[in-house]
Amino acid sequence: MKKILFTKTHEWVQFLDETTVRVGLTDYAQGELGDLVFINLPEAGDEVSVSESFADVESVKAVSNVYSPVTGTISEINEELLDHPELVNENPYEAWFAEIENVSEQEELLSEEEYEQLIHEEE
Repeated sequence: MKKILFTKTHEWVQFLDETTVRVGLTDYAQGELGDLVFINLPEAGDEVSVSESFADVESVKAVSNVYSPVTGTISEINEELLDHPELVNENPYEAWFAEIENVSEQEELLSEEEYEQLIHEEE
């Protein structure tokens, strides 16, 4: 599996190549949210901008935004999540939300160690 990087807003990012990424929610985020019951995803062709919400998730506790760590175009969404949002709870690093291509800018991404430190500081 390719290296995964993280955001301060608890998304994970996996670069498939120089300008294409997959984005999902971290294990920490899904744990804090609890059981997911609904996921609202963008559509292929939608433009996304760094640090702007591109999806939202609904759990038994709350509705939360999912923020794009990059600027680019949605090339594909994980349609399986629309019918099975619980996949994010079961395996958050396999249950990607969207594939984003033509990435032109990205926010500061964290290594796994930096992300673990961030979580530790938030607790």
